[in-house]
Parts: sequence; structure tokens; C-alpha cells
Amino acid sequence: MDVVAIELIKNLQEIDGNNEYIVFGGKGINNNTVQISPSFQVEQFGSLTYADWEQIFLPRAVKKQKIDLLHCTANTAPLYSPVPLVITLHDIIFLESVDFKGTTYQNLGNLYRRFIVPKVVKKAGLILTVSQFEKDNILRKLNLPEAKVQVLYNGVGTQFNALYSSEEIESFRQHYKLPSEYVMFLGNTAPKKNTINTIKAYAEYCLQANNNNIIPLVLLDYKQEAVIKILNEIGHPELLRHIVFPGYIPHHKMPLMYNAAILFLYPSLRESFGLPILEAMACGVPVITSNTSSMPEIAGNAAQFVDPFNYKELANAITMLLNNDTLRNKMRQAGLVRAQAFTWKASAEKLLNIYQQYG
Repeated sequence: MDVVAIELIKNLQEIDGNNEYIVFGGKGINNNTVQISPSFQVEQFGSLTYADWEQIFLPRAVKKQKIDLLHCTANTAPLYSPVPLVITLHDIIFLESVDFKGTTYQNLGNLYRRFIVPKVVKKAGLILTVSQFEKDNILRKLNLPEAKVQVLYNGVGTQFNALYSSEEIESFRQHYKLPSEYVMFLGNTAPKKNTINTIKAYAEYCLQANNNNIIPLVLLDYKQEAVIKILNEIGHPELLRHIVFPGYIPHHKMPLMYNAAILFLYPSLRESFGLPILEAMACGVPVITSNTSSMPEIAGNAAQFVDPFNYKELANAITMLLNNDTLRNKMRQAGLVRAQAFTWKASAEKLLNIYQQYG
């Protein structure tokens, strides 16, 4: 189960003592994922593929349990639902382009979504999505009436905060052999994450600094070999010494990862929400993000915006913020305030109202 579903379930458990819930899932859901209670039960069943789990076994289970409403939280849903249906459609990137550069599993998943989503959204009572930007995309691409799509913003987990002690942060830093100050970037091979331009921008920042007090870049979820290739292509392989690869950081350690950073980069090309923006802000880290898609909507006035296609503009923003303590502190305060506007409790309260309306 993804973070969004888990957080909503957890908060629904805290605010709703009247309704009964059944969480349907594949094998592997445990009490650490969903806390079992008299009003919250889990039903697990296996299948050969996700498609037959969702299209065959899930409708059978729904009918057997005689529930009043089915909420499918991960973009797809059964073509036939015996009860009223609500779908969370996080994004429709899979309808915009399919390049088949992912794994076989990812490619098959995208094909499945391309086939299923246009059909099930017509049958659902309500479509939820995570930003006004994505709502507009869905309405336009799927030709739905506006009243059928509502925005339900994601929230920020309470573990993401700036309340960690300096001793906790220093212990984390030493354990993962991180520098005393660093710029943080969550990179991966997905083209939308814009990793290549981010590496080019960081290299440009290093050249602008001319070896004068260069702040290292800590890069998560990206192979060193790929970075070496990029640096070789731009003619500056020597800059690798400024880039740190700490390896896998467990999710529960990410609040400390943010807290230890001096600046967070999130120059994605396209996001339906951009949860790491708010996670970083909640931890008191200034954020540079893109002026495209949902990111201005989510970041508000609390981030530095750049054109993600222009790596020199990103480099200039990095240089400006690292050289301006006053501006970074102003952005830190603005980010803390902005993050408080997105809570899982508020999202769960809105979701509960939706259940009561459509169930």
C-alpha cells in the first residue's frame, strides 16, 4: 500500500468511530500497515496478476461483504462494481505518453491503466485527485463533467518536522557519512525527475564557485556510474568529488535527511502533487522547485521557482540561495507555514464527508 492510502486510513481510524471499514489488499498487509480494530478489518487474497485481483477477486469480495461504498485508491478500479464507486486518480501521465523505457512490469502497468481508466471513470460516482492542476488535466483528457472530479490534497506526515535535536541530526549525519552541509536531491531514472539537468546545474554551480566553499550535493536513488557519465559528457569528471552517494535511506529516516540539508532541489518536469516539496518545508529546508505543473500550486509563495528545462537558471538559483543566509532563513520560515496547510487529518475529514455523501 502506498503512503497516501496508509496515512488516510490511519487518520480515518482516529476521527471516525461510527462507520465500519474493510481494507482489501493482496497478501502481505500486516498490522504495521493497518491497525486492526472493531471498525477496521483487513481482507487479503492473492491472485496471479494485479489485473485479475482487481477485476475478478475484488468485486467478489465486495459483493460477499455487502459493503456500501468501494474506494479504489490507486488509479484503477473494477470495470464492474456491485456498489457505488469512488476512485483516486493521482495522475494521468500514463495517458499522456508511453515510452516503454521502464521495466516490463512498469510498461504492462501503464498499458493496463490506459485500457482501464477511460472506462472506469465513466462508471464511478466520483473521481478524486490531488491538485487543481491534475483535475484540469483529467477533465480535459477524459471529457468528464467538472462536478465529477474533486481535489483531495495530500498531507504531510507529522514525523516531518523541524523539532529534531542537533544531537539526533549529528548522529544521523555521522552514521551515513554525510558532510556537515549539503544540498539534497532525490534523483532517479524517471525522465520527469529531471536528474540530468540537475547534475548539469550543480556542475555549473561548482564552476561558478570556482572551488571556493563548494557545498556538496547528496544524491539519493541514483547510481554513481550514471553521474560519472553525465560529468564526462559535459567535460568535468573532476566534479564527482563534490557529490555524495549515501546509499539507501529508510523512509523513517527521511525526516532527518531533510533536517540535515541546507537546501532541497526538486526541479521535476511534471508532478501531480510533489509531496517531497512539503516534506522538506516541514523540516525547515528551503526548496528550489519548478514553475511547471502542480508545483507552484503546492509550494505557494514559499519556494524558489525555476524553469526546469534551463539548467543554468537552476544553477543560478542554487548559487543565490547558498550565498544568501537571510533569504534562506526567510524561505525556511515561509516553508514551515506553508507545510502546515497540508495535513492528513484535514484530508481524512474531507474524505469522510465524501464517503457519507456517496455511500
